[in-house]
Amino acid sequence: MLVQAMKKTSIFFAKSAILGLVFAIFFISCNDIRSNNKKVFSYNESTGIATLDPAFAKNQSIMWAVHQLYNTLVEIDSNLNIVPSVAKSWEVSADRRTYTFHLKEGIYFHNNPLFKNGRGRKLVAADVVYSLNRIQDKKVASSGAWIFNNRIEVNGFKALNDSTFELKLVAPFQPILGILSMQYCSIVPHEIVEHFGKDFRNNPCGTGPFTLVSWDEGESMILHKNDQYWEKDEKGQRLPYIDAIKVSFYDNKATEFLQFRQGKLSFVNDIDPSFKDELLTKKGDLRKEWTSKLQMKKHPYLNTEYMGILVDTNNELVRTSPTKIKAVRQAMNYAINRPQLMMYMRNSIGIPAEAGFVPGGLPSRNTELVKGYHYNPAKSRELLKSCGYLDNQVPIKLLTVSIYADIASFIARQMEEVGIKVQVEVVQKSLLLEQTAKSQALFFRASWIADYPDAENYMTMFYSKNPAPPNYTRYKNIAFDVLYERALQETNDSIRYDLYRKMDQLVIDDAPILPLWYDMAIHLVQSNIKGFSPNALNILELRKCTIY
Repeated sequence: MLVQAMKKTSIFFAKSAILGLVFAIFFISCNDIRSNNKKVFSYNESTGIATLDPAFAKNQSIMWAVHQLYNTLVEIDSNLNIVPSVAKSWEVSADRRTYTFHLKEGIYFHNNPLFKNGRGRKLVAADVVYSLNRIQDKKVASSGAWIFNNRIEVNGFKALNDSTFELKLVAPFQPILGILSMQYCSIVPHEIVEHFGKDFRNNPCGTGPFTLVSWDEGESMILHKNDQYWEKDEKGQRLPYIDAIKVSFYDNKATEFLQFRQGKLSFVNDIDPSFKDELLTKKGDLRKEWTSKLQMKKHPYLNTEYMGILVDTNNELVRTSPTKIKAVRQAMNYAINRPQLMMYMRNSIGIPAEAGFVPGGLPSRNTELVKGYHYNPAKSRELLKSCGYLDNQVPIKLLTVSIYADIASFIARQMEEVGIKVQVEVVQKSLLLEQTAKSQALFFRASWIADYPDAENYMTMFYSKNPAPPNYTRYKNIAFDVLYERALQETNDSIRYDLYRKMDQLVIDDAPILPLWYDMAIHLVQSNIKGFSPNALNILELRKCTIY
């Protein structure tokens, strides 16, 4: 025991020394992030970037890079409104099943040797048809194939002429414009994709504000300004303002933070737990000693962090677990002190999830009108007693990843205080994803980031006809399914929002999940960076960013 204690003490002092070195260097004056007077925005992607093919833009690191290279028909502004991008306007038929888009003139793909004379050719409606059909092509095996499932008619994408694109739905589906704003729906040129095949992943060609210059995987990626980019600002100045983007791939967060302070990174996404107490107060404010040295930008974004519970009673894991009882799952929810969790484990980065599963910021107003769980240990014990759980001493295994291990342990302790035994098991992220997809995880840590700004995107996780993903809990409630199907058909927004709230309340009452917090994007930004701010979808937006 003494040897173990000495080892732990040595490790503690070693970690403290590293942190001390990092923070000492942080106070050294910055070097401006410029090279040859060029304005270069630099950031680190610790998880790497798996591909630059938008058909596989399934996570944040890929989406951020893809967003710089491509455009979609429509996009979402900072207020979560659908606004034109490649499409300048559109009409919707009276039955709300046909959408007709009119494309902007003068949009060209990036220069590429495969085009005539190496010059980027004009984007036409046939490119939109090709790009969206490609997502559904089983040979491509796009991770975004699900976005059009049972929603688009057979041959439902058509080019009426070079500047007019038509989409036909099987039935009215109000969030379709939000889906078309997703990075999956980026527009690509068929000749480049077909020439490179799978190697299109590292030979991208789009119409976006930046072009790929080099990509040394695991080392760095360089994107240059697209001098022919079609978009202009309110004063008529061509976007983007900066000359280049440099992405590094340090997997160590301490190294990333050190690079930031040395002026080699323009911003840092999120704050590593190792640094949060040094930088932030418990209320989530930047400590005074840092306010003159960097900018901190916080903004709620559409992500709900939660614990999921498998509820399929045909599954052996569920049949032998006390979590098959609704009262037990409700008791687990009442056992968590979410405000305390946020303050002490997250430095108030996020909002306690004490309403529904759907986060704030959406017009359905779920966080205001859905009744969730507040900390009530007495109620928790009462529920456990009512169903005889206190006689059951079988521990419930909670699967999580290492970065959330401390939060899982916090929750486990709170569960134990009311009589629920929880055993925390830390696994690799890939294993956790595999086990949740195969319904092999009974109780697990998860999150859901909105693909598009509509509460339907959250409710799709609980529709019984959906597989895992997205229905990781295998939740099934006939009443929910009826409401969900009604909502898909509903064209009146007020009625549709009411249906969303009713669905959310059913889920909360049945408790296949333990909502923990509604997330916040938090960025540390160099003081010479302007025009850069987080948004509700946490997309890296650099078109109007500049460096002084």
